[in-house]
Amino acid sequence: MHPNVHLLDHSIIARAMTVLRDRHTSAVEFRAHVRTIARGLAFQATQRLPLVPVSVETPLATTAGAQLRDSVIAAPILRAGLGMLDGFLDVVPDAVTGFIGMKRDEETLEPYEYYRNVSDITNAHLFLLDPMLATGGSARAAMRTLPIERAGSCSLLSIIAAPEGIEATLSEFPNLQIHVAAVDERLNEIGYIVPGLGDAGDRLCGTL
Repeated sequence: MHPNVHLLDHSIIARAMTVLRDRHTSAVEFRAHVRTIARGLAFQATQRLPLVPVSVETPLATTAGAQLRDSVIAAPILRAGLGMLDGFLDVVPDAVTGFIGMKRDEETLEPYEYYRNVSDITNAHLFLLDPMLATGGSARAAMRTLPIERAGSCSLLSIIAAPEGIEATLSEFPNLQIHVAAVDERLNEIGYIVPGLGDAGDRLCGTL
């Protein structure tokens, strides 16, 4: 596996992935387990963020503590990325939230941006949230709209990925860190991840 790809290896995450893959899982259950996996990915992706020392008063004494040195920005790619946002904020509640709306042009089949509200990312640690890294088209299009070279770091958090999407994304953005709960076999002829879990956006929103 590419050194920039970080697989979340955890028993609870494996169980949650099984629930997500099950075609009979309800939208309520699906949302809950997406949130669980998003928490795990957030813990893993933020593990080495730079800290600054601070002192803190306990009920008994003064001791050493730490705070994050830089700002953290969580930017879900709409709409499916919204399902991961609460899980990320459970871990980093003071993260700045941004939003990137991507839609596919039905004639060219290429994604294009229809909405963006992201704070200045200069020196910040940017975390893009997109549950499915299939072809990588949406994630790459989103990153092209941002001055990611100014960020302190840029990471993509996905629940499931296909090898084709990983390769295409890292070929264009070689400094990107990808945190993912599962890497599946392949894409099928219509660009779905196999064995996959279906369309994450539809299953999150109950719009199947």
